[in-house]
Amino acid sequence: MSGDGLISVEEALARLLSGAVPLGSEDIALSRANGRVLARDLAAHRDQPPFPASAMDGYAVRAEDIAAPPAHLTVIGEAPAGHAFNGRVGPGEAVRIFTGAPVPEGADTILIQENATREGERVTALEAAAPGRFIRAAGLDFAQGEVLLAQGRRLGFRELALAAAMNHGSVSVHRKPKVAVLATGDELVAPGGDPAADQIIASNDTGLAAFVEDCGGEAIMLGIARDTHEALAERIRAAQAAGADILVTLGGASVGDHDLVQDALGNAGMDLSFWRIAMRPGKPLMAGRIDDMRVLGLPGNPVSSLVCALLFLKPLILALSGHPDAARPRREMLPLASPVPANDRREDYLRASLVFGDDGVERVQPFERQDSSMLATFARADALVVRPPHAEALEPGAPVPVLRLHRG
Repeated sequence: MSGDGLISVEEALARLLSGAVPLGSEDIALSRANGRVLARDLAAHRDQPPFPASAMDGYAVRAEDIAAPPAHLTVIGEAPAGHAFNGRVGPGEAVRIFTGAPVPEGADTILIQENATREGERVTALEAAAPGRFIRAAGLDFAQGEVLLAQGRRLGFRELALAAAMNHGSVSVHRKPKVAVLATGDELVAPGGDPAADQIIASNDTGLAAFVEDCGGEAIMLGIARDTHEALAERIRAAQAAGADILVTLGGASVGDHDLVQDALGNAGMDLSFWRIAMRPGKPLMAGRIDDMRVLGLPGNPVSSLVCALLFLKPLILALSGHPDAARPRREMLPLASPVPANDRREDYLRASLVFGDDGVERVQPFERQDSSMLATFARADALVVRPPHAEALEPGAPVPVLRLHRG
């Protein structure tokens, strides 16, 4: 902690994630499991493929019958996918077969149709095929009982396809964190409203709710609380009644006479973990707990709240969701496209665009204006340039740590 009471981003994140363990599990349909995290290992219910299957269209034959082409065989049946030929392939016989169909008993290779000619029920093999050629053995991909998806694995399109092939119609996943979002302030009016001359439109809660959903949480919109202890207390109780795992407040946590949020949370029994971070934007960040509900107080400036959500709220949601990578967002090093000045004692997060030079190298260019109220600038940003405390001035070409912003 610095002499002015500010703690570092690293310390704040460590405190926030301390004791953040995955929430309980629930069984859900596989069709609803995209993006969720497995609460238990997932083992295959069957072999894949469950039988020796043809990998090509052609004829199921005995390899010895076509060892010396041209060889003439009699077609005794057909095996489309999903319709096995139930007889046996004997000497001089063939079964017309299609990709994915079970290889009939007696056959040990596939004569692909490109290497055969047919007239009526007579097929001529133009090339030999070794035993096992173009046959997928039973269990080639995986075997029944094999654990293919481990607890803690996030389910994306590849994992869901695999789980389906393993014959799972439902999966056990960690519960989504419920995140209550509360905007505060007499100056705010909901989008689409009719603001007075001294009011503005609330935007943070809309953005934060979408951000929560993007991170895998379930957003609970609590609306706008006016600047009274009674209004704030009522919304805090509403968050608890809704079973919120996290309460995110927006604004009102600073030191002004009308910044009542911290007092209201204290009156509700909050155990304060920290307040005020050595970062820009986002200095008046606050965190604590009210019983089992975690509290994260974000700044009122729109860009400040969204940058803090990226750095703190997302890792917390991931940790409670059981995600294995619940750490600070990944950084990468990119060269600067323009100079940046020296930094002061606070860690700085500069909004920036990503550009390509004539040499094809991707570079990062911080915007000239970095005011934390400028949402239009933030919406144009591709990345945040991270400037450590007391960093020296840098010229174009110097590598800097960057956080990419994935725009929807």
